[in-house]
Amino acid sequence: MSDLAIFPLTSEHKMLRDAARDFAQKEIAPIAAEFDESGEFPAKTIRKMGEMGFMGIEVPEEYGGSEMDSLAYMLALEEICKVDASHGVIMSVNNSLYCHGIMKFGSNEQREKFVVPVASGQVIGAYSLTEPMSGSDAGTMKTRAVRDGDVYVINGRKSWVTSGPVAEYVVLFAVTAPEKGQKGISAFLIDSNQPGFIRGKKEPKLGIRASATSELIFDNYRCPVENRLGEEGEGFKIAMTVLDAGRIGIASQALGIAEAAYEAARQYAGEREAFGQKIGQFQGTGFKIADMKTRIEASRLLIYNAALAKEKSKQDGGRYSLEAAMAKLYASETAMFVTHQAVQIHGGMGYSKELPVERYFRDAKITEIYEGTSEIQRLVISRSELGSK
Repeated sequence: MSDLAIFPLTSEHKMLRDAARDFAQKEIAPIAAEFDESGEFPAKTIRKMGEMGFMGIEVPEEYGGSEMDSLAYMLALEEICKVDASHGVIMSVNNSLYCHGIMKFGSNEQREKFVVPVASGQVIGAYSLTEPMSGSDAGTMKTRAVRDGDVYVINGRKSWVTSGPVAEYVVLFAVTAPEKGQKGISAFLIDSNQPGFIRGKKEPKLGIRASATSELIFDNYRCPVENRLGEEGEGFKIAMTVLDAGRIGIASQALGIAEAAYEAARQYAGEREAFGQKIGQFQGTGFKIADMKTRIEASRLLIYNAALAKEKSKQDGGRYSLEAAMAKLYASETAMFVTHQAVQIHGGMGYSKELPVERYFRDAKITEIYEGTSEIQRLVISRSELGSK
């Protein structure tokens, strides 16, 4: 991958990217297949990633982070995901969905308590919005938080919580005023060590298998009022704002997966022979390579543009929903396209677990689903362009 002239990288950007690449190759690559097979959470390498500063890249140093910009985060995440998407999504949730939301909407006290240990890699954070019957339509959630003096009593069931089985802290969304619809949702910072917090079924997944995902059950969980994130009724706004950041992270995850599959396919096309020549010399294979490369570089431009839009929003307070949605939509569908073509180019070996190409293919699919399906991204984009609600 060559640096793009339109997005000049600073020496700090390159240093972080190279550090992430080196770490991924030395520490993650040797164990990625093993953890994918077992589904075990890679606690040791995740802890090392925290020590390297990868778990809170945009978080100020005073709160345990690396205090770098959005582009730096995308570069590092891309390198981790290029080797293993499971490690990458754990990193993405910590940075985008967890730390970003608390830094933007939380108090200094909340940042001290809930960001410092997560950004520094001591513990894992999670984000819990989805419910069994409330996915893309988040406004229909059923989990309730009822004010009782200086606490909220929370009851309900959440699903598909990335890092749910291992998270120390969780950003939770629950209904405080059912009659107000989306404006009746509030956000809370949950300590998993308190009574009433129950970790539910761990999900057996197609891909990103080393990333632990589970249900979370709240049974009369008592959350102090001071652990509410933002004001009552601001939860839906907080959730959607945070998802903008998360979508750029997932776009970078998709880019990393696509790059890994592309490089494997390009190498194989230059080595494998059929009918007396390298298969890359056949126009059918060559055109696949051309399409894969073009879509990868187009995805990179959309992602970097979204990262800069996010950076600009830190100054002017604006939203970057459109840029994030376009990056996530295109990059995730590119990941599926590229990994599919990579399997096809490899033929039977692409279907074998002896090579990582089949893992890339399985890992790519989720990028079209979580943090907003491709259909939701198209809805965001079309509404932005047509002015519809």
